[in-house]
Amino acid sequence: MNYILFDDHSRDDLLPLTYLRPVADIRIGILTIREKWERLLNVKTSSLTEDYLSEKFPTVRGDRNILLNGSVCPNAELVDDIKKLKPNHALVKDDIIIALNMKDEDLDSAEAMDVEDIEDVLTKADVVKIGHPWDIFRLNGRAIESDFELLTKGRKSLKLSDTNRVIGEENIFVEEGAVVEMANLNATTGPIYIGKNAVIMENSTIRGPFALCEGSTVKMSAKIYGPTTLGPHSKLGGEVNNSVIFGYSNKAHDGFLGNSVIAEWCNIGADTNNSNLKNSYDNVKLWSYTQETFIDTGLQFCGLIMGDHSKTGINTMFNTGTVVGVNVNVFGSGFQRNFIPSFSWGGTKGFKTYNITKALDVAKAVFARRDIEFDDVEKNVLTDIYEITRSNRKS
Repeated sequence: MNYILFDDHSRDDLLPLTYLRPVADIRIGILTIREKWERLLNVKTSSLTEDYLSEKFPTVRGDRNILLNGSVCPNAELVDDIKKLKPNHALVKDDIIIALNMKDEDLDSAEAMDVEDIEDVLTKADVVKIGHPWDIFRLNGRAIESDFELLTKGRKSLKLSDTNRVIGEENIFVEEGAVVEMANLNATTGPIYIGKNAVIMENSTIRGPFALCEGSTVKMSAKIYGPTTLGPHSKLGGEVNNSVIFGYSNKAHDGFLGNSVIAEWCNIGADTNNSNLKNSYDNVKLWSYTQETFIDTGLQFCGLIMGDHSKTGINTMFNTGTVVGVNVNVFGSGFQRNFIPSFSWGGTKGFKTYNITKALDVAKAVFARRDIEFDDVEKNVLTDIYEITRSNRKS
C-alpha cells in the first residue's frame, strides 16, 4: 500500500508555518506529524500539497493509495482502523476526514476532497488535530508524552552523569552521544527526552515535559518550563515556557519566549522578549491569514508565531499574540506591531520590503553554516512565497 499525506483546509489556517512545508512536516512533541505516521505504519510517505511546494515535496502515486490527513496526529488505534479500510472508504470522525483508500486515477479529485462513491467509516479512536498555530504549543505536552513512549518503548537510556541533579529519572531518556553535565532536571512533571548528540550545558534548569532533538544545545543557565520542544540542530538559552521550535533555529541568549512557535532557520537576537499574557487578562487575538483579521484564540496565554527564515535584532519586544511571517528582519526599540507580513524589513519606525535577492543571499549563507546546500528548489520556494505574500505587504 502507498501512503500519501494530504493538506486539508487547516493548511491556510496554519500560515505562516505552512508556507514552506506541508502540514505533516510541522513538529509537535518530539517528532513531526509525518515522522509519527511513518514510525507507526513502518513506511515512507509522500505529500499532496500546494503546487509551488510539489517539487520539494513530490507526490508518489501507487495503484492503491491511502491518503492520510497531515494535520492529524496518529495513534495505534487509528493506524489499526486505517489498515482495515476497504477500497473507496474514508475513515472519519466529527466531520474530519482522517484517511481515504483510493485508486490512482482518483487522486486528482481527492486533492479537492471531491470524490464520488466514497463510503464513510466512523472511528472510535481518539483524534488529535492541529487546526491553528496555537494548537501546536497547546497540545505539545500531550504530544511529547505520546512520542516519548513511541521512541523509548523497549529501549534503555544512557545513564546520566552524577554531576547532574535529577528527580524522576525513570522519565528521562538520553540518546547516544548526548552530553549533560551539572544540569537540574525535573521529570516528575513530564518526560524529558534528550536526543542524539544533544548538549545541555551547566546550570541549566529544565522541568518536563521537554524534548531536545538531535544535535541541539541548551545554553548555560537556561530556564525551561515544559511543555517545550527544541527541534534538531538548534540552540536555546534564557527563559522559555511552553514553546516549540521546529529546528535549525537559534534562541541562544537571554530573553523570554513563552507560548510560542518558531519555524526553521530563525534567529532570535539577544534579549528579545515576547509577552504571552495581556495585562487585562483577556483572551488573546491572533492574525488569521484566511480571515485577514485578528481572531480570538480562546486562550489567555499566547505569545509569538514566527515563520521560517525570520530574525530579530537585540532587545526586540513582541506584544501578546504576534504573528511574524516568512523572511522578516525586525529590530528597533518599542513593542512591534502584532502582524508583520512576510519579507518585511524594519520595526516600530516602519517597514519596507525585504529585497528578495538579499533575502536569498542570507538564506544561502545560513544554510552553508549548517553544511546544507541552498539549491534551486529552496530558492524557487522562497521566490514563490515572496510573490504569494505581496498583497500582505501592501496592506
